[in-house]
Amino acid sequence: MPVSPLGNPAWTRHLGALSAPVLLALLCLASPLAGRAAAQPDAGAAYPARPLRIIVPYAAGGGGDILARMIGAKLTEAWGQPVVVDNRPGGGTIIGTDLAAKASPDGYTILLGTNTHAVNETLYRKLPYRLMRDLAPVTQLATAPNILIVNPSVPARTLRELIALAKAKPRQVNYGSSGNGGTGHLAMELLKTMAGIDLVHVPYKGGGPALNALLAGEVSALFNNIIAAVPQVQAGRVRPLGVTSSRRSAALPEVPTIAESGVPGFEAIAWFGLFAPAGTPRAIVAKLSREVARVLKLPDIHDRLSSQGAEPVGSSADEFSAVIRSDIAKWGKVVKAARVVAD
Repeated sequence: MPVSPLGNPAWTRHLGALSAPVLLALLCLASPLAGRAAAQPDAGAAYPARPLRIIVPYAAGGGGDILARMIGAKLTEAWGQPVVVDNRPGGGTIIGTDLAAKASPDGYTILLGTNTHAVNETLYRKLPYRLMRDLAPVTQLATAPNILIVNPSVPARTLRELIALAKAKPRQVNYGSSGNGGTGHLAMELLKTMAGIDLVHVPYKGGGPALNALLAGEVSALFNNIIAAVPQVQAGRVRPLGVTSSRRSAALPEVPTIAESGVPGFEAIAWFGLFAPAGTPRAIVAKLSREVARVLKLPDIHDRLSSQGAEPVGSSADEFSAVIRSDIAKWGKVVKAARVVAD
């Protein structure tokens, strides 16, 4: 173990030989250095001092994008610093996620994540990052079911009728998704297995483009996040057939669950959350988590999310970590059972 110079008798003799003015000068030089660590302010005390960026690894218009903009606007109001949403779609969320994982760990770059990120841990054999190694969970924002919707031109008004149509015309009915391995893709793969049907998958770069494709008639069906789908359902632009939760959504109480529509036991819930690059100071992560939890409790945000079928959460970083690890295990089994391969 190293010995302090001041505890060494030889050093003590040398110091004793120094004149008082010299000793005073040495002490004046040493004092700022000795006290510097103690004088360091809390890493989160002055945060944020400049604009923040939320990377959304999806195209604009999807449920994650909508949620990120809602939260970003409230953080801007509270902190007086712009919070900019940066859409980086592509690669099944890998492009935007890798960008966030490699960003400076200072709290000024945040990632909007979904359970697609948990799926990708099994879906892709090679990732340029590892979720729980290169990113720090901040808070779970909300949970929400997906909803199975079809273009109004599809001759099926119920899930049972869609299943009958798919069985009568195998591989002639197609469906869109937010991307290969996304929650909508896996939800449909689960439905295909449980209902014994075969549909053709058409992946897009996010829920927004997939929804636009359904509206344009490019695809017949889509499991879309309910946050983005509710306005389209209410406007009559799409026909809802069922929600993926175990009970009906308060946002669309007239729409049955998939389970009560002929596929008992079916359930697939999506979550949204925030991540920071690994190494971000814990004080900053904690401050982000607390502030976002506060925002989610605001009456206008809570009511807006609830009206769109989402349930606000606002968990701690540790609680969110537990959810992610559980989901990695859960969806890993689905990916392997469905033999879904992305690379």
